[in-house]
Amino acid sequence: MINATNPGPDLPQEHVQAKNIVIIHPGSLNLRIGRASDINPVTILHAIARKRKPGGQVYSDSFLPERADISQNREFDEARLAISHTLQSCLQSDGRRRYATPPQQIAAFNRRVQPEIIGDSGGDWVKVEGETVIGNDIFRLSPLEAYNIHFPYKRGDFNVHSSPGGSITSILADLEAIWSHIMETHLQINLKELKTYKAVLIVPDVYNRTYLRELMYLLLGTMGFGSCFLVQDHVSATFGSGLSYACVIDVGDQKTSVSCVEDGICHPNTRVRLEYGGGDITQIFYWLLQKCAFPYKECDDQNKLDSMLLRKLKEELCHVNLDICGSQEKSFTLKQPQKPICHYTIQVGDECIIAPLSMFNPELFGITGPKSIHTQKISTGDPEDPHDEIYLRDIRKKGMKEESSSIDMNESYLESQQVGNEDDIVVDAMDPVITQSVKEFVINPGQILGLDQAVLQSIDRCPSEDLKRKMYGCVLVVGGGMKFSGIGTWLQNRISLQIPYLYRAEQLDIITNPRDMDSAMVAWKGAAIMSCLETAQELWIESSEWEKYGVRVLRERAPFTW
Repeated sequence: MINATNPGPDLPQEHVQAKNIVIIHPGSLNLRIGRASDINPVTILHAIARKRKPGGQVYSDSFLPERADISQNREFDEARLAISHTLQSCLQSDGRRRYATPPQQIAAFNRRVQPEIIGDSGGDWVKVEGETVIGNDIFRLSPLEAYNIHFPYKRGDFNVHSSPGGSITSILADLEAIWSHIMETHLQINLKELKTYKAVLIVPDVYNRTYLRELMYLLLGTMGFGSCFLVQDHVSATFGSGLSYACVIDVGDQKTSVSCVEDGICHPNTRVRLEYGGGDITQIFYWLLQKCAFPYKECDDQNKLDSMLLRKLKEELCHVNLDICGSQEKSFTLKQPQKPICHYTIQVGDECIIAPLSMFNPELFGITGPKSIHTQKISTGDPEDPHDEIYLRDIRKKGMKEESSSIDMNESYLESQQVGNEDDIVVDAMDPVITQSVKEFVINPGQILGLDQAVLQSIDRCPSEDLKRKMYGCVLVVGGGMKFSGIGTWLQNRISLQIPYLYRAEQLDIITNPRDMDSAMVAWKGAAIMSCLETAQELWIESSEWEKYGVRVLRERAPFTW
């Protein structure tokens, strides 16, 4: 299949194969896509704007998690003060106590700030002729144009909702349009030749079997790739980092997931996905800035350009460096179409530390509404897969019962019957259905699970003491949502204080920039490395196999427990 392209005289076969493999890593905000031979993927807004039909319903997914009505809620102020008091009790690296400038003093400065106009206009909106606008071009689309904006993923999974564009069929059509457009325009791949290409799709560690099945139909059926395989994001992150095992923390824009990976296997019991990420930290930072009289008063968190400005401010200003105390003067430039270009100078204080620390004080995440946690669901069977694990378990039980009933009715019958019953119990105990519900993640009613608690509980659900010890020794942080200087040290201190006594001898190692790589690229890079390995040859699912066997081949070939 790959040999459709003849290798040149000086190009090794592996390089030619890598050029014909496309790695796709879809996210709630960005899509990372590229050939396995590329150094870095194309990173682009994972969204599509579709032209509304005349009289059609207006709909737009938000660019930041929407903020709940918190005007009357004192809980958030109390949570903010609690973090503030913790910071004041901390020491700087030279042993001196930290000090903080009161928010009222910072607000007094910011109220006096007047923007400096440094240009007439930030340009014009782009006039669009087509029915769809894809990726970063959406930012240049005038809000007055009759387009609905859709993000296919939300909180790390399909963005299914009851409004226009919220059905699984619509989401798959959006994914096909986005991925095809980017392959044509950025990767210069002719879509008619996709049968000579292979695809690797990075999927969540906590997955929905129905969605994965539909994605396989999309890649191998609708889009026409020659073959493909699926890999879990945490497994590919360990490959990208060069680690054989790790407790992986993946912080995206709208979700945070934790699980324990060993030798390419992501242990099902240890997986948990939390409904908060970098976008929620941006919202918390914006709320804290407003408390300090943020001088750009027209800022609207649901305006797409303002949302990206707030993200940029969070990435540039937020940190967990305890040596930075008091108020700091910072500046930013506001450049938007059909508005004067303005330069603002503002003061910020501990707000820059409080926002990232909401990962460990998740009460603040209530600002973006109620959250739930997701663990790997037990399979309830698939109509397309008659020989799934439920069928196999029933066959095992039936076989054992027939065997025991064929024994003669004599004195040993009762004994054999007891042995049969015990065997039944043993078989059940080995079933994934039983073992997967051993321990639930503990969460107090109405509360949100903090990152340190999620890590401790995930490691506690490892199947052996030896594995727990290994996981406490290696914690890997990936994803684009937690790139704050000093956050690794804070995480290390939080976990170290709570490690069970039995494992305290282990050296807790927090890896935040594996191989000096951008942590947002690690999973993509790992999948690219995996796809070129000789051992990966048995993972590929050909389009003809998928057409013939459907989901059954995925259960037998997928590199994770289906």
